Amino acid sequence: MRFFLSLLTLLLLAGAGAAWWGREAIRAPGPLAAPIQIVIPRGGATAIGAMLAERGVVSDGRVFAAAAWITRDEGHLRAAEFALPARSSIVEVLGILRHARPVQRRLTIPEGLAIRQIIPMLEEAEGLVGDVPAFAEGALLPETYTFEWGDTRASIVTRADAAMDAALAETWAARAQNLPLASPREALVLASIVERETGRADERARVAGVFINRLRRGMALQSDPTVAYAAAAGPLDRPISRADLDRDHPFNTYRIRGLPPGPIASPGRDALVAVTRPEANDFLYFVADGRGGHVFARTLEEHNRNVAKWRALTP
Repeated sequence: MRFFLSLLTLLLLAGAGAAWWGREAIRAPGPLAAPIQIVIPRGGATAIGAMLAERGVVSDGRVFAAAAWITRDEGHLRAAEFALPARSSIVEVLGILRHARPVQRRLTIPEGLAIRQIIPMLEEAEGLVGDVPAFAEGALLPETYTFEWGDTRASIVTRADAAMDAALAETWAARAQNLPLASPREALVLASIVERETGRADERARVAGVFINRLRRGMALQSDPTVAYAAAAGPLDRPISRADLDRDHPFNTYRIRGLPPGPIASPGRDALVAVTRPEANDFLYFVADGRGGHVFARTLEEHNRNVAKWRALTP
């Protein structure tokens, strides 16, 4: 009897020791030397534990899998991208995989890009999957969009398209009276031209005012970015030539009067606001001032003098 009691005592002590060791093992700091972002694949705890051990997050994947099984009532391990702090214990890693918010990646679509510039950004964005669906020029609102690893490129396009619809509806509803614009679509087209003409926030409403004045008078807009779009479906990688200016094309606003048939880029919110609430001015012309902005003129004679000054500044 004494033998069996001693054996039972030893077994209890061994079990208690194993339990203590297990608790310490899963709560002890892990081997991860620096914080990392890691993509957890779909699969069971054994496969995840092996992957974490391979990446140096845990010392023993089997201990991780055992801890995940023992604590299975606390939730399942999610397949997503997570940020793991340095020296994370197994308990901390399990908590992150079960309850933490996945890593929020960001894709920024800058103002004034054409389709042929936006598509490569979507294709090259790490973490997005699937093909880029077709979308219209000017349809996507330039903005920063968050996403998680494994989201589709189509979902970003859908969100950016909806964001543009909402921004256009909002700015059109708050538009100034008596604009020579018949629809939100025309506002979008003009905003795309303004966006390509100037990147300065303090100039957008003034540039928009110039184009509004020209539309009211039935003058050609004579916007160089529309000529570039006619030549290359986006910005040109060379100076505009006389042949470009003389080319008959529905987007060449030196050859047509009024607005082109569609946007030439994706305008931002500020450009939409600028064309729906333009500066009230009597300018009809503008040209680059050589310092990143523009100089404006009311008459052709004044404009020609400004052009001469600009040409004197350029080699």
